[in-house]
Amino acid sequence: MIRLNTPLSEKDIEKLKAGDRILISGIIYGARDLVHKRFVEAIERGEKLPISLEGQVIYYTGMSPPPKGKIVGSVGPTSSYRMDKYVPALLSLGLKGCIGKGPRSDFVKKTLIKYKAIYMATIGGAGALISKAIKKARVVAYEEFGPEALMEFYVEDFPAFVVNDIYGNDLYIEGQKRYSILNEG
Repeated sequence: MIRLNTPLSEKDIEKLKAGDRILISGIIYGARDLVHKRFVEAIERGEKLPISLEGQVIYYTGMSPPPKGKIVGSVGPTSSYRMDKYVPALLSLGLKGCIGKGPRSDFVKKTLIKYKAIYMATIGGAGALISKAIKKARVVAYEEFGPEALMEFYVEDFPAFVVNDIYGNDLYIEGQKRYSILNEG
């Protein structure tokens, strides 16, 4: 298990390999499609984003309303491929990590290598369990998006796996190869 603190540095990223299990502590940002679209539109207009992306991690999630006495509701990952068209612009501004579920396009994987960033996954369907790692939460921007607003989460030991590293490795492809070898005989 590898422990990481945000913001992430290039040195942090260089140590990670696909398949590494990690626990993240510090600030991560929760954002889905609408926030990504708004970010890229702002970038294209030359406007400043509501947060600096340098060294940051974005978790592809929209949280459900918190139950009474809780900080957040369920905060499970959403399918990452929906953000693929937005990722290069964000990586060019220093974003170092994304967390979601499911595979990424070849284009995104090449872009992760180019900008020395990683893609991580966390367990889909475990949003209530994952929410226990979130110690503080607040809306940072785009409150009008409701549960899809840009969120700032202070996390302690947020669980994830490295799927795509800066060396071109892909945990999903490696897993498929391993599984097919085990079933050949």
